[in-house]
Amino acid sequence: MGQQQLLLIVLGVIIVGIAIVVGINLFQASAIQGNRDAVVLHLNTLAAQAQQYYKKPATLGGGGNSFVGFAIPTGMGSNASGTFTISTAGTATTVVLQGVGTETGDNGTSGVTHRATVTATAITISKVN
Repeated sequence: MGQQQLLLIVLGVIIVGIAIVVGINLFQASAIQGNRDAVVLHLNTLAAQAQQYYKKPATLGGGGNSFVGFAIPTGMGSNASGTFTISTAGTATTVVLQGVGTETGDNGTSGVTHRATVTATAITISKVN
């Protein structure tokens, strides 16, 4: 083989290698974003249940316009997306929920993490990691 043919083979191998690395990075980024989306979705569901608890009268097992006593329903504390806890116990006006996903977050050591601050009329979700 001539030098030109060897150069083309080497160049082709380099291009294929770069394409594989880029593909792996895109797949990993997609998995992380998908896990973030799933954690936020589940936090929204739990936050809506917290608001239902807040609005339900105490005589019917609710909070009677308070988040005190709210607990994550049985079976909803974890799923394939991650683990969900109450970060700050419910007060009369707010409760803070936290979700930690299964994919590694921005810090490179722990899972993707989001917090949901729930009030009677609003749900605010913020990224922690």
